[in-house]
Amino acid sequence: MSCFETIQHYALRSIGIGERLLPRSDFTLCDQFTLIASGLLWNVYFGALALLSGFFLATAVAVGKSSRNPFLRKPCDWFVFLFRGSPLFIQFFLAYEAFVMLPKAGIPIHLGFVEITVQTGWLTRAWAGALIVLFLNTSAYAGQIFYGALQSIPKGDLEAAEAYGMSGWTKFRRITWPTLLRLAWPAYTNEAIFLFHATTLVFFSGFPAWRQQGDALYYANYFADKTFNPFVAYPIVAGYFVLVTLVVIGIFGIINRHLNRHLSAGSRPRTRYRPNLLR
Repeated sequence: MSCFETIQHYALRSIGIGERLLPRSDFTLCDQFTLIASGLLWNVYFGALALLSGFFLATAVAVGKSSRNPFLRKPCDWFVFLFRGSPLFIQFFLAYEAFVMLPKAGIPIHLGFVEITVQTGWLTRAWAGALIVLFLNTSAYAGQIFYGALQSIPKGDLEAAEAYGMSGWTKFRRITWPTLLRLAWPAYTNEAIFLFHATTLVFFSGFPAWRQQGDALYYANYFADKTFNPFVAYPIVAGYFVLVTLVVIGIFGIINRHLNRHLSAGSRPRTRYRPNLLR
């Protein structure tokens, strides 16, 4: 089989399109590059959706943490403390165990005149359960980042907005929100990069791959087990994630320039990758 045929058969295998059976022997570099790239689609899926949805929850958490109302502030404080204080792998494990203990037939909800059964089996699948865990985890970290930025907004900007006649939602939308993003964006870029790297933990979690349609690390582990040589497949995974990191830095850099478009080119903060060695 030529490399072009391999790409045709396996490029989209991880999402159920193409050849169903994995190669059993005579593995080539093209086989490994193609199948690992196919699995990377799931890593991008986990990272992109968790990041997009977590962005809005993180904003709500940051606003809640800064609220004077303890009924809003305390739940946000505990949410951030819980997900930042426990390892992500343990969160995967506990979430999977919790989802497995839900009734397989679903949860009945009585509405008086009708009873609705909410199915729960889909929560034990990686595409849903693992995504929920990543969504909550990145929301907690990003929420703390946004909260710090919210506390760092110059009071003079807010006082000027109030003197101009702005209040409530108008002040938040035109002054508080843009300033918060400008201050938080460099740190949030690093959180986004770490989130994409953290998607590799889905392979080690309890959430199973369905029909051998796993992520990049799933296929790398398959080739390492078959060839007894981990020094080919795993560096390929690392190389792909370096490319993903460069893409994330590029996209976030464009957004950062847009957020700071009112500043001169020399005074704009640059987006830099600072790896989180400890988290």
